[in-house]
Amino acid sequence: MPVRATARTRTRTSWSRRGQEGRRPHPVDEVLPAGKLAVYGVQHVLAFYAGAVIVPILLAGAIGLSERELIHLINADLFTCGIASIIQSVGFWKVGVRLPLLQGVTFTAVSPMIAIGLAAGGGTDGLLVIYGAVIVAGLVTFLIAPWFSRLIRFFPPVVTGTVITIIGLALLPVAALDAVGGGTATDPTSGRNLAYALGTLAVIVVIQRVFRGFTATVAVLIGLVLGTAVAWTLGDATFSAVGESAWLGVTTPFYFGWPKFGAAAIVSMIVVMMITAVETTGDVFATGEIVDKRVGKEDVARALRADGLATTIGGVLNSFPYTCFAENVGLVRLTRVKSRYVVAAAGVFMILIGLVPKAGAVVAGIPHPVLGGAALAMFATVAVVGFQTLSRVDFHDHRNVVIVGTSVGLAMFVTAQPDVAKALPGWGQIIFGSGITLGSITAIVLNIVFHHVGRDFGPAVAGAPGTPTVRLDQVNRMSREEFVATFGRLFQGPTDVVAGAYDRKPFADTGALRAAFQEALFAAPREEQRALMAAYPDLGGDLVADGDAGEDSRHDQASAGLTRLSDDDRTDFADLAAAYRERFGIPLIVCVRDAPAREAILHEGRRRLGNSPAQEHAAALIEIAKVANRRFADLVAEANPISTARAGAFGAGQR
Repeated sequence: MPVRATARTRTRTSWSRRGQEGRRPHPVDEVLPAGKLAVYGVQHVLAFYAGAVIVPILLAGAIGLSERELIHLINADLFTCGIASIIQSVGFWKVGVRLPLLQGVTFTAVSPMIAIGLAAGGGTDGLLVIYGAVIVAGLVTFLIAPWFSRLIRFFPPVVTGTVITIIGLALLPVAALDAVGGGTATDPTSGRNLAYALGTLAVIVVIQRVFRGFTATVAVLIGLVLGTAVAWTLGDATFSAVGESAWLGVTTPFYFGWPKFGAAAIVSMIVVMMITAVETTGDVFATGEIVDKRVGKEDVARALRADGLATTIGGVLNSFPYTCFAENVGLVRLTRVKSRYVVAAAGVFMILIGLVPKAGAVVAGIPHPVLGGAALAMFATVAVVGFQTLSRVDFHDHRNVVIVGTSVGLAMFVTAQPDVAKALPGWGQIIFGSGITLGSITAIVLNIVFHHVGRDFGPAVAGAPGTPTVRLDQVNRMSREEFVATFGRLFQGPTDVVAGAYDRKPFADTGALRAAFQEALFAAPREEQRALMAAYPDLGGDLVADGDAGEDSRHDQASAGLTRLSDDDRTDFADLAAAYRERFGIPLIVCVRDAPAREAILHEGRRRLGNSPAQEHAAALIEIAKVANRRFADLVAEANPISTARAGAFGAGQR
């Protein structure tokens, strides 16, 4: 018996080892062959390069650094980008999210750094104050990373969308200045400058229109290369500094001198890092979705620690604040190459490039008009991202209109009239000298004042233009009739389910309110459920198109184009509706806002004809719940900085 037991034990151990050896690692943790790592790593560098070097170029031109100093900034930037990317992707201890996220200098910091540098006198004196602020802001970000999830409620879409929009709009004048010559060579009347700028912009647009895949991701880089090549051919670009630069050079700590620390500059840079932290959080969740790996609060904390550490290292090694680069998040989605070691390989390449001053000299030789043309495209795109974020804001709540309008207005005021900052003391000049800094602080403060201070504390759950906003504490004090009148539109026809949700008061948050409607729906008697189902209109029917089924139904079906059907499509939907009613006695109910296309809706409806009546009863309830959730989302102005697709995973970890 002992011998047999030992044999069985050995057999189990053998199978266990074989299973462990045969188990493939998650694609994120897969180490690809060296050749593939190199090729994919270079691809990430190419997609990232133009965005990586533009920050030191813009800063150097704005605060009056020499070409030699710019070359050093570019090499220091690339060198530190490589270190930061390896920290984020490979990770150690509780630092680094260990996802394929590539790090680069954040555009959010450009305008504040320019303002800080100019307020300190420009040149290397300005750089030293910038580096002092960068080092402190990096340390603060590292230390608060574990608690940042508690601060996220202060950065809802109304804040992040406003800030991102302001960043794009405030940087456009910088791009425009480069487009007309830049610095002392500015000449708005020069046709040649205009040709270089618009020509570079046209190349980028054409590549984006004609090409797909990898070529489209490097459209900016191609535009810069072609524009510079034409300028060099015509004698408007010089690369004399390339020959004068060494082949090998190492950026040394505090190359420009010991950093200087100013209170206002530090506050300004901490605000930048808080905004950047929100963007990083979104990038982490986006990447987690792309690579199919669950992301939790600890992952966000590790990512933010990496941002903070990289930013501090950047201040020491003559570089700037770091964040995850969205361009490379898109590249991961495009290529489906999920290994984090590809980004680590890209980091190694960036370190090697950063050790070659001649590479920085080549970049420094790009003519200002060419750079301006590319920057117009990039900075305007940043503003568009802000518009997309603001599209999730409930502007029925007039307070959000005030927050966005006031913040953007002040930001554009000091951007258009920068000399107004001179009317203030030194600390005020740093804040009022940057549209991004002033607009960001204004958005954050107004959001706290309007949404987190006073008796109306709590999320808005309903409202309409010209009517008072209904907040959660008011919902908990409503009578049954007021509650039904406010939320009856979530369901079609009878309001029994809404009345049933009322009995589940009080509601701790909007999640509990939403859950109450769902619970009331599924707990309702079968007769009430059937009556509710019968009230929903047919998909693609004339009642909806003419608005007779209610504005909510029209809005739902219009999202899938069902109010603008061709004659053939209308016939197909009518035939399906008739067949479904004949078999199940209720209309076909589908949450069309979750459906990708009309053809898919028809296909799904025909498939459901083969189900049993009991199964379709359950399916109809689920679809009604989905429709109600969508309508509820239209009413609710929840404070969440991350897209709805990612909010569930993050929010679940907090509750």
